[in-house]
Amino acid sequence: QGKGMQSTQMDGIQHPSLIYCLFTFLFSTLRCDPLPRSASIGNSTSHSTYPPMEPHRLDSQFKFLKLSSIITAPGVVVVQLDRPRKRNAINSNGWKEIGNVFSSVAQDGTCRCIVLSGIGKAFSAGIDITDPSFFSFNDGDADVARRGLSFLPKVKQMQACFTAVEKCPVPVIAAMHGNCIGAGIDLACCCDIRLAARETIFSVREVKIGLAADIGTLQRLPKITGNDSRVRELCYTGEFFGPQEALSIGFISRICPNPLTDAIELATKIAANSPVAIYGTKESLVYSRDHSVAEGLEHVARHNALALMTDDIPVAYAASANKDNPSFSNMLPCSKL
Repeated sequence: QGKGMQSTQMDGIQHPSLIYCLFTFLFSTLRCDPLPRSASIGNSTSHSTYPPMEPHRLDSQFKFLKLSSIITAPGVVVVQLDRPRKRNAINSNGWKEIGNVFSSVAQDGTCRCIVLSGIGKAFSAGIDITDPSFFSFNDGDADVARRGLSFLPKVKQMQACFTAVEKCPVPVIAAMHGNCIGAGIDLACCCDIRLAARETIFSVREVKIGLAADIGTLQRLPKITGNDSRVRELCYTGEFFGPQEALSIGFISRICPNPLTDAIELATKIAANSPVAIYGTKESLVYSRDHSVAEGLEHVARHNALALMTDDIPVAYAASANKDNPSFSNMLPCSKL
């Protein structure tokens, strides 16, 4: 797993037997294909129809993610979950890598859009509940309150790793296929745009394993879709739903024969625009989702008081007058202490 390097991480580790067996059994049912699926759907190991790609300069820093650059569109980065034998179920180290990559990949100023997908037969089967790190509590004689408060930072850290996708300064496009279950939906909800293959299967699955989803689906999905009643139904039942319904409720933009190809094409179009304008647009959209119209207008006014001084505006006007495609400078690398 994970670029051919992953081990099971189970040897020599003690688990509460009843809880572990229960979660393992439920996870095995979660991973079963609920509907027939074409063997070739979403097989990201075949790049014959994709633009030429090369390893991204940060690729070697990640074990459970694969990072690629599009040679013909240097501003586009493809981030792929890389645990195909586990249907890209996310273990604790992979979880942290998601937070790290989206906090760092756009920091040098050259990245303008990111495509997020999964290698193999699935986007993501969700959290890897065979990883004991997720469910370990501090033992000892402490009372329940102290043990619970000790566990709280772990939940917040897990939330922050996925929120890094939402906070990434460039747009992120999810290209989904196969299973998109549980944490897979949490992750997709953090993306700016979502595309799906015809055979994609979705489920807010947490209630089926005795959990309330706590990484962002319950907070983001109602605002993405605007269909509170159906979202509650899906979250309360944990039922599977397909791409046609995902499209009808507004969770995805469209259904594609090959979502990764379409996502790369869309990312290339986005990357051709002014990076200053794209940055400001994403900032305003994310801010306005959680604030009033008046607050959103104030926010974008303050942003544009500075951003309208960019050289990108005269560059765009000149290119338009000459019926040419504009060429915008990259952003500067982010400052650090």
